[in-house]
Amino acid sequence: MASESDANDGRVVASGNERGYGSHQLSLPGDVIVDKEHDSLIICDCENNRVVQSPRRSGPSEVIISNISCWGLTMNESGSLYVVDVKKHEVRKYRREVRSGTIISRGYRYSFYPFSDSPSYVFVDQGTAVAGGNGIGNRLDQLNHPSYVFVDQNHSVYVSDTKNHRVMKWEEGAKHGIVVAGGQGQGNNLTQLSEPQGIVVDQLGTIYVADYYNSRIMRWPKGATQGSVIVGGSGPNE
Repeated sequence: MASESDANDGRVVASGNERGYGSHQLSLPGDVIVDKEHDSLIICDCENNRVVQSPRRSGPSEVIISNISCWGLTMNESGSLYVVDVKKHEVRKYRREVRSGTIISRGYRYSFYPFSDSPSYVFVDQGTAVAGGNGIGNRLDQLNHPSYVFVDQNHSVYVSDTKNHRVMKWEEGAKHGIVVAGGQGQGNNLTQLSEPQGIVVDQLGTIYVADYYNSRIMRWPKGATQGSVIVGGSGPNE
């Protein structure tokens, strides 16, 4: 749904059809971002194991990445896409390049819509693991059911390591991450998280995380060993 600033009701801008796996449908979408350069939405179509790009105004949607158990995604300033693959317990980075003519996907069951003859930006590689990718686990080179991802101006990747109850940071090119929030087991102390979800990081490196099962938003300054509750929360240590 979208809503204009002076509107009382939203409007459907992607799918709007019944749940399904057709090119015009979605099934359990998990995340969405705006691609301002191309005036489109990029959507994690979770149950269909694909990432879909949909024009904000009008026109057909297209599958840009297939055969991926996506949940969260984000894009950096150069247009590279970072997608959480929850079943492979990793974050993958996909480069975007200019192509013209008709591009057909060779991935799982879905194909790209034909592009026009004018240059178009498409994702042409299979992606590179930039966080996790070493199986399920709690080592510093592993993730356990990651959910959401954030990329800062230095191309460091922050990921909600949901079942490990922590937020991890991978610097560009690193082989393992560091714990930057939580990581002290599941709980509601100020040093703990309980299945963290959405995250955002400001220019000072302060992390804001949706602490799902604790029903609170936590703030973790850069280098801090514990966070503070800024919204919600009802535990004894909050």
